[in-house]
Amino acid sequence: MVTLAQPPNQTPHAALQRKRLLTSLNFGLVYVFWGSTYLAILIGVRHLPPALLCGVRFPISGAIMLAWCVMTGKTIRLSGRDALKLLLVGVLLMTTGNAVLAWSEQFIHSGLAAMIVAIVPIWVALIETVIGGDRLRGLGWTGLLLGFAGLFALLWPDLTSETTLGRRDLVVSLIVALAALSWAAGSVCSHHFHVDVGLFAATGWEMLFAGIVNILIAAAHGDFQRADWSRSAWLAIGYLVVFGSLVGFTAYSWLLDHVPTPKVATYAYVNPVVAVFLGWIFLGEHLDRYMFLGMIVIIAAVALVTSSKLSSGSPPAATCDTGAD
Repeated sequence: MVTLAQPPNQTPHAALQRKRLLTSLNFGLVYVFWGSTYLAILIGVRHLPPALLCGVRFPISGAIMLAWCVMTGKTIRLSGRDALKLLLVGVLLMTTGNAVLAWSEQFIHSGLAAMIVAIVPIWVALIETVIGGDRLRGLGWTGLLLGFAGLFALLWPDLTSETTLGRRDLVVSLIVALAALSWAAGSVCSHHFHVDVGLFAATGWEMLFAGIVNILIAAAHGDFQRADWSRSAWLAIGYLVVFGSLVGFTAYSWLLDHVPTPKVATYAYVNPVVAVFLGWIFLGEHLDRYMFLGMIVIIAAVALVTSSKLSSGSPPAATCDTGAD
């Protein structure tokens, strides 16, 4: 992880310039790499069943994170209670959240999936309000309603479709929205749970636990017999491990330590745009007027909800990468 230890004889102006450079660099890494994971997942599920893809990438990522913690002297020892907490969070984030997202990309465009997942901050705000945590205020409720209106706009072509394909895509899209709800629930749990290890080690354990669950699901479904261990599959896994999990999360952790959390939360606005753009460039995914309208409305809604939580003095939860990773 990059640190800001000031070199000898460095002037305050030079230190400020260095911090600005590192801030811009880490924002760029989070924006680009987390936005690009949707494309990598789509390539991966063309060769590997979704549960197997997630069952391979997350244990590798988690083991590397935990090894890094050990090498840098950070504790990774868990109590039984902490292990159960991190298992729950990991399953919510990376099994019923990420693995279901990967499953959906067998049927719908990666850009559409990314735009649906963009409602995660809205789900988080709604859950917090229901459980009596960080409550929405003022324009936050407007943003919440606007977010669901944006989701409605995204799904309008499938809602009005009378074809079997249209109905299938509608069902898949609604399942993605529920996967986003699972990710939001995991984020809220992560925010409220206390464990005796640091954020990086906790995320490593979450990935390892969820990866084991995903492998068990893959084995139960006979996914190993249907896997195509091609070069493209391994490239997708490698990209997701290195850039989605390790580089992306390291940059995210640095930002949480050096930048106000609401600014860090802007990745929720940018990642869907990056995902749509990459899907259009590399896969020729079509962006119709409903998707464009839905994307604009959802991004505006997330901005309203996030700014509302900021004005109430409760920053968004800081968890591992929200969305595709």
